[in-house]
Amino acid sequence: ISESSFFFFYFFEVERVSAGYSSYDKDTSAAVDFRGIPVHITHVLRAQEEWEAVETIQPDTGNCQQSRHLHPGQLVSFGEALQHFQTVDLSIFKKRIQPTIRRTGLAALRHYLFGPPKLHQGLWEERDLVLTIAQCGLDSQDPMHGRILQTIYKKLTGSKFDCALHGDHWEDLGFQGANPATDLRGAGFLALLHLLYLVMDSKTLLMAQEIFRLSHHHTQQFPFCLMSVNITRITIQALREECLSRECNRQQKVIPVVNSFYAATFLRLAHVWRTQQKTILDSGFVLKDLEVLAKKSPRRLLKTLDMYLAQVSKGQASLLGAQKCSGPQGSHSKDLTFTGVCDLQPHSESTGLI
Repeated sequence: ISESSFFFFYFFEVERVSAGYSSYDKDTSAAVDFRGIPVHITHVLRAQEEWEAVETIQPDTGNCQQSRHLHPGQLVSFGEALQHFQTVDLSIFKKRIQPTIRRTGLAALRHYLFGPPKLHQGLWEERDLVLTIAQCGLDSQDPMHGRILQTIYKKLTGSKFDCALHGDHWEDLGFQGANPATDLRGAGFLALLHLLYLVMDSKTLLMAQEIFRLSHHHTQQFPFCLMSVNITRITIQALREECLSRECNRQQKVIPVVNSFYAATFLRLAHVWRTQQKTILDSGFVLKDLEVLAKKSPRRLLKTLDMYLAQVSKGQASLLGAQKCSGPQGSHSKDLTFTGVCDLQPHSESTGLI
């Protein structure tokens, strides 16, 4: 029911009840005519207050104790989401992680002599948390997981209402199907945390919205969320290969560096995609080149991000420029299939559609 329809029905219903009428005649079950009934302003104000107090419909996600701490429609910050993962038991997932790449022979010697520095031991726990979250899947029974999804959806679409955790509306955001959980392979829940960071940080929200609009361009469209998952994969590999260790050691932090690297890599992809007129057919090769650049020059990407965000804060930068993109409601072609980093064969001559 629309808001206007609700007010229309409520206004007349209030007057009918006060006059001793019901909505339907008891004998005929036919609706009684509303003509000629005045509407008092106090009833209008009361109806508006009650409408605004109506809670959005929530899917049944089980009776979890945590749900009482979360209110329907409430956005979740990155800090709150991170704290959730810091407090729950992740021991099962932590057993699966491999913090660094194992090298042998000449590769190990070359990395020792010419590679990046090792991560300071005091930062190992924070690094392991990042990699452990990447092993976690999306749990529809966990209310925090649902709130994170809802927050991402609302911030990208501008919707004020919650949506179902499964449905075609997730394809509009750039997932391949109706269930976002199926697209998180290789990145786990870290992929959703990265999206949450992107849309909930005031400095990167505008960038996220611009990339989202670019993803709905009539010729350069791409699945936004699936592209983001691939950026998270690149970030995980860069962390495991110690490409981010120097910067983490300098800042004495891991998670902020990982988040900024993810955002910087996504920014670089959007710039290449727009300026070089890339399309969905180029996705695999674009991501492969991006991975090489990101691992080789992480500091360069981070500086570019800092410069871009500084210009955005002054209203002097835009990813899209004068380029016209369709709005968030634009749809992806169902016949196009996204090629990610893990799907591209090293020596293939063309990406093709899979």
